[in-house]
Amino acid sequence: MALPDLRLSVVDHARGKRSPVTCRLKCADACLGPECNTSANPEFRSLASAALSRRALLGMGAAGAVAIAVGDAFGAAPAQAAPGRGAAAASGLPFEPIAPVASTVDEFTVPAGYRWSALVRWGDPIFPDAPGFDLANQTPAAQARQFGYNVDYIDVIADEGGLTGVLVANHEYVNPAIMFPPSSDPAELRMRSEIYKAAQGMAVVEVERDAIGAPWRIVVGGRRNRRLTVDSEFALTGPAAGSDLVRTAADPSGRTVLGTLGNCAGGTTPWGTVLSGEENFNGYFSAPADTPSRARYGFRQAPTSTGWETWDRRFDGTAPGYENEANRFGYIVEIDPQDPTSTPVKHTAMGRFKHEGANVRIAEDGRVVAYMGDDERGDYLYKFVSKHRYNPNRADAAARKQNLRLLAEGDLFVARFSGDSPASEITGTGALPSDGAFDGTGEWIALTRKGRSAVPGMTVEEVLVHTRLAADRVGATKMDRCEDVEPHPTTGRVYVACTNNTRRGLDYAVDEANPRATNRDGHVIELTELDGQGGTRFSWSILLLCGDPAGISQTYFAGYPKELVSPISCPDNVAFDGEGNLWISTDGAPSTIRKNDGLFKVPLEGPERGRVQQFLSVPRDAETCGPIIRDDEGMVFVAVQHPGEDGTFAAPTSRFPDYGSTAPGAAAAPRPSVVQVWRG
Repeated sequence: MALPDLRLSVVDHARGKRSPVTCRLKCADACLGPECNTSANPEFRSLASAALSRRALLGMGAAGAVAIAVGDAFGAAPAQAAPGRGAAAASGLPFEPIAPVASTVDEFTVPAGYRWSALVRWGDPIFPDAPGFDLANQTPAAQARQFGYNVDYIDVIADEGGLTGVLVANHEYVNPAIMFPPSSDPAELRMRSEIYKAAQGMAVVEVERDAIGAPWRIVVGGRRNRRLTVDSEFALTGPAAGSDLVRTAADPSGRTVLGTLGNCAGGTTPWGTVLSGEENFNGYFSAPADTPSRARYGFRQAPTSTGWETWDRRFDGTAPGYENEANRFGYIVEIDPQDPTSTPVKHTAMGRFKHEGANVRIAEDGRVVAYMGDDERGDYLYKFVSKHRYNPNRADAAARKQNLRLLAEGDLFVARFSGDSPASEITGTGALPSDGAFDGTGEWIALTRKGRSAVPGMTVEEVLVHTRLAADRVGATKMDRCEDVEPHPTTGRVYVACTNNTRRGLDYAVDEANPRATNRDGHVIELTELDGQGGTRFSWSILLLCGDPAGISQTYFAGYPKELVSPISCPDNVAFDGEGNLWISTDGAPSTIRKNDGLFKVPLEGPERGRVQQFLSVPRDAETCGPIIRDDEGMVFVAVQHPGEDGTFAAPTSRFPDYGSTAPGAAAAPRPSVVQVWRG
């Protein structure tokens, strides 16, 4: 089993946001493969003529009029002269924005007055029987008892009292070239392939601290500590569970799946569970694109970076009896971090696609609404609305059991956007149309209703397993890679991070929701539900057209003066602080604006609306993931994913986070880590 050449096709990859290493390992060279979405969906321009004007919207009744009035007010340019690049507005996290850090610098940079430390690193033991991390002597058994590799979503869930809690983390994928030295020995490569299984999945680790606002430390052997890997047991829920589409020779019932793959972003529910999105699952399978569904999900019969298909029939798409194995991945996973004996679940009712994550809000009528993005060029924005209502009595055992079933039944929708500007004014340059904003209305189109298919010619099982094909049929709007999608905790407005799409204008026409051709820097959409959180109509506007204003003219920051913002490129994950500000982490700035990725604060209201301010910068080659903002404690958490990814085992380009330390467990190699930042 040979390791792949990760340095192929550098010229092709340079069109996009990532290094060729990330493209190969994280998304299986999706940008080099054939276009997955070849549907003839109505392009946005052809839908614009059917869009309602702002004047018409004001006649929709009080709820619609209020929603649009609020959107217009917040979309206006600042009412007074913008302040200079001074300290951010008073808050629990006051800071002077840092200067962008060159992409060749291997440092974790925070503002003056702040400190940072790695809360937990790849390979740190989380169980008493786990050996200390030894880069030169890794084993599958050790890795299964240690913290896993590249982390994306994180949350720190404090217990009552605030001095103990749990850290929950996703482990998205691995990078063999910087985990191990080169080898051609079959036995060694097989062992490494087994380590890759143990290094992915999820982790729950207990944490403790001495005071509120003080840094946390992990508790090795904590009662709730847990690792979920590619061989852990998951239960399927929802209408597709048990169907012919998910049965295999090893699981003829179609209800129990081993493992979770490509776990990207996620969300924490009001009832205390954690959701995780299975994203680039197709890259783990060697499977021919011999059906419309396999082609639509980007499968290829080619060697994978893990080599699992050479010794585990599950990952060989041609193995008799395992043709449906890939249909058992691509879902939203739910885990109860408080109960290490519980079986995590995969919710088929929420659809199967390349889930970035899922974030939940309780609707006005008590139902649960989850927003989700499909992270591939030209794919879609989704919403799930539960059948049953949330019970806020979390202390009641019966209520908790009821809440744990909320995501198993409900209606699935996909978004269709319409703009309110003439097509001639959407030029692809990023220049604002004559009304001063990229905005309009939209509708949530039902894919399922009351447990039945809402897509002609498809059963409900087909809709939920082949969700992309179903969304194609109903004419959803092709987007510029919807990554994290999160509702605001107080206003309910929904923020959609569209990370980029370098093929916009080539494979897809520009439209008002995706207005830039060759959209290398991405944008952020602000969406307002018009009929309540569970309704089917919304208005929208573009909050940010990202980029470096000093380098390109086609940027927009909600009307805020461009010369006063921090440059930002490739928005990925979003979060909110206690004051309602938006925080954005990035993935791809090194290959677009030649700066290290970072974390940025963006006020959403008042005269500073749209003022992007950089809070931190991650080390060389790394991506900023899973931001948590605890401004009431003066703390911020991020996951640092794939530091030093462009290096080799012998010549690393990053030494984060150990940086030459000789302490026990340190390593002279890059180690993906969860980092905590605090005032002090």
